[in-house]
Amino acid sequence: MRRQTTALALAGTLLAVPAVASAADSLEAPIAGHPTVADQMTAERSLNLRGDLTARAARLARRQDISPARERRRLRGAPTGAIRARIRELERRLNAPPPSTASPVMEAIAECESGGNPATDTGNGFYGKYQFTLETWAAVGGSGNPAHASEAEQDRRAAILYERAGPSPWPVCGR
Repeated sequence: MRRQTTALALAGTLLAVPAVASAADSLEAPIAGHPTVADQMTAERSLNLRGDLTARAARLARRQDISPARERRRLRGAPTGAIRARIRELERRLNAPPPSTASPVMEAIAECESGGNPATDTGNGFYGKYQFTLETWAAVGGSGNPAHASEAEQDRRAAILYERAGPSPWPVCGR
């Protein structure tokens, strides 16, 4: 992408002025439909901004295994507002929590135990998405409070517990 300096833009405008006009007149009004220096600079800034935003969208797309070239083609000629909206969409997707990796059986147990909320701490001695006791959590390799662990870690630890003991650790929800 080519970026002109103010001096180059000004020099190009002054060269286009007829010999009878003074330099002061050329800066005050455009010559028969020609853009002023300010108009040229505004257009150049807009072009540069769209290029920078498109490059940012392409980088975000690459991090999500979307072809950067395809993303650039998609945004070619789009107004800056549309490019910014696409960047927000790509950032939202990038920062979204990963989908749960728990099996349907484990998801049903979690839904019954805590409503599927991994941060559940009701104060009754049971914590997290699967309502672990601290002793059970430690027995399957967890440390600290299960409600403070990531959902993926809780899913892994619950799968280990289910593999070892079946549904019996969840006497009501494991049926």
